[in-house]
Amino acid sequence: MATLKELRDERLRKLEEIRNLGVNPYPATSHREMSVGNVLEDYENLENSKKGITIAGRITNIRKFGKIAFVVIRDVQDTIQLFMSEDEVQRPNYADSELGFEHLNLLDSGDFIAVSGVAATSKTGEKSITVHKLRILTKSLRPMPTAQDGFSNKEERLRRRYVDMNVNKDVYDRFIRRSKFWQATRDYLNKEGFIEINVPVLEHTTGGADANPFVTHMDALDQDFYLRISHELPLKRLIGAGYEKVYDLGPRFRNENYSDEHLPEHIAMEWYAAYWDWEKGMSFMEDMYRYVIEQTFGKLQFKLGKFDIDLSQKWEQWDYAEIIKKRYDIDVFDCTIDQVKQALLNNKLEVEQTENKARGIDKLWKNIRKDVAGPIWLVNTPLFISPLAKTNLDNPNTVQRFQPIIAGSELGNGFSELNDPIDQLNRFLEQQDMRDSGDEEAMMLDIDYVEMLEYGMPPACGWGYAERVFWIFEGVTAREGVPFPQLRSEIDEVTKTIYPDLFNQ
Repeated sequence: MATLKELRDERLRKLEEIRNLGVNPYPATSHREMSVGNVLEDYENLENSKKGITIAGRITNIRKFGKIAFVVIRDVQDTIQLFMSEDEVQRPNYADSELGFEHLNLLDSGDFIAVSGVAATSKTGEKSITVHKLRILTKSLRPMPTAQDGFSNKEERLRRRYVDMNVNKDVYDRFIRRSKFWQATRDYLNKEGFIEINVPVLEHTTGGADANPFVTHMDALDQDFYLRISHELPLKRLIGAGYEKVYDLGPRFRNENYSDEHLPEHIAMEWYAAYWDWEKGMSFMEDMYRYVIEQTFGKLQFKLGKFDIDLSQKWEQWDYAEIIKKRYDIDVFDCTIDQVKQALLNNKLEVEQTENKARGIDKLWKNIRKDVAGPIWLVNTPLFISPLAKTNLDNPNTVQRFQPIIAGSELGNGFSELNDPIDQLNRFLEQQDMRDSGDEEAMMLDIDYVEMLEYGMPPACGWGYAERVFWIFEGVTAREGVPFPQLRSEIDEVTKTIYPDLFNQ
């Protein structure tokens, strides 16, 4: 069996022969008039009218039998058979990148071509195009594997995702659904009167989440900046600026390890609405979830691993402290860090040297969460876990926060926003103390944000979710759920042999 280098060398030979004909194998124009899908949809009319058409696509198969040949091409995910005969294919105009029937041996699977001809059903009843003119659009130098070749090695698939998407239709379709997910998110917010305002990715002080940030340096200002971990604080500045319904959708960065549900870089959306509270936001998000998920997947009932999920039903509400008390016999408002650590040990959960009460209790909750099918709302979160939310009037130890739990995961976060500048400053100081004590994920003191609150921000509700929502309903891990996940940089041995001058220095 020929090696990749040998196959590539043969294609390079063909490329040189094509160029020697005076043919440009990489022209800028395709002259395509219709997609393959359009042809198949209107095939009967096209065949009856004998109207000439021009289509283009990637060759997936070539079979030549003497003076006739059958070629299959694909664009998007639609395929069609091309029928070519020595008598039907016109003499080529090399200056327009055309090839003749006699040049079919210079083409390979993976090449892109454009053909002009007419719709004509084959003798075996297959919808086909009888080709009159053939143009080469792109000469491929590496053979594209097929699904039958077993292109299934996970590392290889993730490193060459463009191949993965070509070979595995389910992967190709996944990212169409991912696009629909974010489009439906935008559509819903836009029709509800929200406006999208993009906020900075580089920040002097980053906040809005418990996360360790990436740090970079801006030469123009000779200062370090953080890559945002959240959209929250800039968007709330916009509420203070007088906008009443705003959102942003884009990447955020958290310098943490990979997991099945987390990536250091991922796409997220946050919205903020003036004069709303958490109960208004909770009702709004139940409807938004149903809309976005149905627009993306075409259904509201799912089997996700061990969980049966039905988003059409009314969501339950679970009280944070009651759930912890029931499971671990711990009063989250009146317990010691030693009690929390013992509960972690009893449940075989990690206990770190820098463990604090808030982080430890959150781990205990996540141990419960992993078995919750949902959908439920987790409410009445303790104040010490939510430094940016308003407190509940009937229990000032808790905040007006709401988190959706679906298939064992938290799939969003919302709360009535804190707009008391003095209270906010005190909470920031508590967080900064935690950070100074070694908790790298605790929030930073953002005095500019406190100043904004001193000018005045109206009551507001805020919400955010990440593409983890899509990954969960798609039933894939985080790396499988993005087109090009970050991997350790490596050059494979085949590439090194193909380009020895680049790698043998």
